[in-house]
Amino acid sequence: MKKLIAPLLALLVGAACTNNVKYADSFGFLPGNDADSNSEAFQRCLDGGGKIVVRTPGTYKLSKTIFLDSDTDLSFGEGVILQREKSADGSFARFVFLNRGALERVYDENISIDGLTLHCNGLNEGSDIPRIVGMNGQLDFFYVKNLMLSNLRIPDLPVHYFAVHISNFENVDIHDVDIRGMKDALHFGPGTDFSVRNGVFKTYDDPIALNAHDYTGSNPELGWIENGVIDNCYDLDDPEHGTTGFFARILAGGWCDWREGMDIQSTGDAVVSGGRIYRSNGPDEKKSYTSKYRPAHESGTLTYPDGITWTMSQDRNVCHSCGVRNVVFSNIHLCKKRHLAFCFHYDHDQYSRSYYPYAEIPVQGNVTFDKIFIENDIPVLVQARTAVDEFTISNSDIADSKLFIAPAIDAPGMQYDTTVVRLVNVKCSDPSAILIPTERPARVIFE
Repeated sequence: MKKLIAPLLALLVGAACTNNVKYADSFGFLPGNDADSNSEAFQRCLDGGGKIVVRTPGTYKLSKTIFLDSDTDLSFGEGVILQREKSADGSFARFVFLNRGALERVYDENISIDGLTLHCNGLNEGSDIPRIVGMNGQLDFFYVKNLMLSNLRIPDLPVHYFAVHISNFENVDIHDVDIRGMKDALHFGPGTDFSVRNGVFKTYDDPIALNAHDYTGSNPELGWIENGVIDNCYDLDDPEHGTTGFFARILAGGWCDWREGMDIQSTGDAVVSGGRIYRSNGPDEKKSYTSKYRPAHESGTLTYPDGITWTMSQDRNVCHSCGVRNVVFSNIHLCKKRHLAFCFHYDHDQYSRSYYPYAEIPVQGNVTFDKIFIENDIPVLVQARTAVDEFTISNSDIADSKLFIAPAIDAPGMQYDTTVVRLVNVKCSDPSAILIPTERPARVIFE
């Protein structure tokens, strides 16, 4: 009997793997299967990485989070659709894809996904794996290097969950994507070196979110986002649903060392304590507390006797401010009616306080908006509510759109130096009135 097992295993492996390619159907991942068995089969196929091909056309149901290892090259053939479904017991996946190292904050490297069409089917956060506070996407990558997503299609993004959420990254390439629905399309946390090319977006919320800071529940860590290119993207109009947010949110933040007696919102504040960053993570309520107990737990979320619930956010790359710098937007087609297209932003509400009084002031800058095509009513093209040293608009006809160098938010210690705006080969209706008047110092240079 033992003599028969080895040849049989070799035959099975040979059927599943040809020329070092693993074919998902050979592992039992098939359109006709139920969501639970398909999830198990797909995970078996993906375990250990390698080149994986899903080649049989059809709709594949999934009910479990699928983990991706380093050195994974996953491609989907024409006519292949992944669809989120509930499990037989009514539960469903927290994410569709997650890099395996995310749970332990260990970097995974060299992951690519090509040709994915995903139907979200109305499903957001499930409960099949432990929660990572702050990760909220259908496709999630937390601690990742060398990531490529190409030919991605998501036509039905529901509320609450982003399409793609990437945090703590190095070298990300996203190209040829079409994402439509109700939440952020591409949501970035801290990282460096990224590109987004050839994107079509029709989302109620931000197509591009560069959120160095964010709500406690919307990014797992805080830090700078640097060195990026967003090129040849379309922000499609959607009169039926309207909009919130901007084409691109460029979000900064600053916070302080913990001290006894400081005022802490129920949710959304950050402090540095004992070499770690903690975020207040209580109910979304208009309530604040006097902090009496230093947050000191090493991981997870804990409520202290003073009523403040703290999540330990990060114990490496600890900083006191964050923002976005060295980014180019080019060939952007603004087809959607928005009050505002690009916003250097602070959150300042009951859910998140990006800037704590007297914190270090983050200075964003060296951002370029090149070849911007305004194809709908957009009264304000760029608003700077944070400190910004300099940004450039080039090779664009902005017509009647204005620039708003907004007054400082109402927070003690907030002061801004002069923001320099460079306009290079820019046409506008009235150059003398391109800035909306405020008391904040700004200088416009036409070149």
